[in-house]
Amino acid sequence: MSEKRRSRRSEHKWGQLRIVNSVLLIFLCITAIWATYTILANNILAFRYVNVLLIALFVLLVLLSAWLIVKNQAKKTTLFLLLVGLLTSSGVLFASQQLLNLTSNVNGHSNYTEFEMAVYVKKDSDIKDIKEIKEVTAPKGNNNEANLTALLDNIKKTKGQDISVVDTPTYLDAYKSLQEGNASAIVLNSTFEDTIAAEDADYAKKLKKIYSYKIRKEVAATSKVSANADVFNIYVSGIDTYGPVTSVSRSDVNIIMTVNRKTKQVLLTTTPRDAYVPIADGGNNQNDKLTHAGIYGVDASIHTLENLYDIKLNYYVRLNFTSFLKLIDLLGGIDVENDQEFTSLHGKFHFPVGKVHLNSEQALGFVRERYSLQGGDNDRGKNQEKVIAAIINKLTSTKVLNNYNEIIGNLQDSVQTNMQLPVMMNLINTQLETGGSYDVTSQAITGQGRTDLPSYAMPGYNLYVMELDQASLTKAKKTIQQVMEGKEK
Repeated sequence: MSEKRRSRRSEHKWGQLRIVNSVLLIFLCITAIWATYTILANNILAFRYVNVLLIALFVLLVLLSAWLIVKNQAKKTTLFLLLVGLLTSSGVLFASQQLLNLTSNVNGHSNYTEFEMAVYVKKDSDIKDIKEIKEVTAPKGNNNEANLTALLDNIKKTKGQDISVVDTPTYLDAYKSLQEGNASAIVLNSTFEDTIAAEDADYAKKLKKIYSYKIRKEVAATSKVSANADVFNIYVSGIDTYGPVTSVSRSDVNIIMTVNRKTKQVLLTTTPRDAYVPIADGGNNQNDKLTHAGIYGVDASIHTLENLYDIKLNYYVRLNFTSFLKLIDLLGGIDVENDQEFTSLHGKFHFPVGKVHLNSEQALGFVRERYSLQGGDNDRGKNQEKVIAAIINKLTSTKVLNNYNEIIGNLQDSVQTNMQLPVMMNLINTQLETGGSYDVTSQAITGQGRTDLPSYAMPGYNLYVMELDQASLTKAKKTIQQVMEGKEK
């Protein structure tokens, strides 16, 4: 009798295990399908058939487990196989979702930039509230009126205050008028504050903010290509502000990165920040220094460079100085080959001739300096290229590839890009597939400095600009095309 009971308990136990295995099989099917879709849709692990082998493993585990359950055989072995499959598929799914979340944060603010319109009075003014202000001094021309109107409409809506405007040529003129006592209140656009700082480094200490209003500008879509495209152009913009990367600001670093995945070539083309070129969009195609294109948003810089080089920019990456510093630190510093001895104004760092190891602050001093360089802006552009090339070489090393999650995680709030995860993964997969490193070359447009040419953004001021050498521009355009066609070695 006892033997029969033991037999029934044993049969019951094995029957329960079969049910458990069946439930686990369902979960395995769900996670395996989800993981398969995620890695295929985003080109994750798409090198040396790793993704194919992983999917084949999922299929094998599912089919073998299902067959064993149907045949009611090897229940413990089936349980082991199902657990291995669940752990593998869940691990892949978790890692993929983490990567998707990180890149989603990087892409999340790629469709807009923002800036602040604010009303200021003198620091020692008795005015404390916007309702005490009846009149402000601010420029209306050169596409400033729309932003000014948006600010005044917001003041009227929120505070019920009507404010009139005294027109002035530039925001710098408005600031001077305030300091000279000819105006009681002014409006400043945050994107133009650097032009005031160039005139008066302590300007912020002399002002009191009464009211502010943030304006968001949509970023026009670039000419994206297939995620599997072998050739594409990336605009790398280094803006001159700390804090949120979404801030509209002048672009001090303007590099076109031409990538040919098939030939493993990367060409960095630097256009000097002071290059005197027709500025697109808000610049109304009027000549001005390139850095001023950033005032009108990243899309203005993109369209200006597209027109200049007769190419399409497929993606953009915007880094501010905050992210720049973070990236260098995360990489453990970078090495560059310095071809002339100089001391930087920023940080007073001394850079000898030869191979130089740079930490974050040293790198910032290295790329900012122009006054102590023989070639001025031309040489600064070359140093920027060296740093970018060093970063690329570090990023494509196997050691750093293993640390991509940390790098992306730390930079997600300081990088703005419209490059989606499948494109990023293709670059990584190519590196993992072929090994070695990309052949990174660089070129910089040259020209002559002048101070007698008009500025659209700053009318009436003799700003330093660089009149481009047309032969240099023509050569650069040709080299870009050759790299895109795989002809440049």
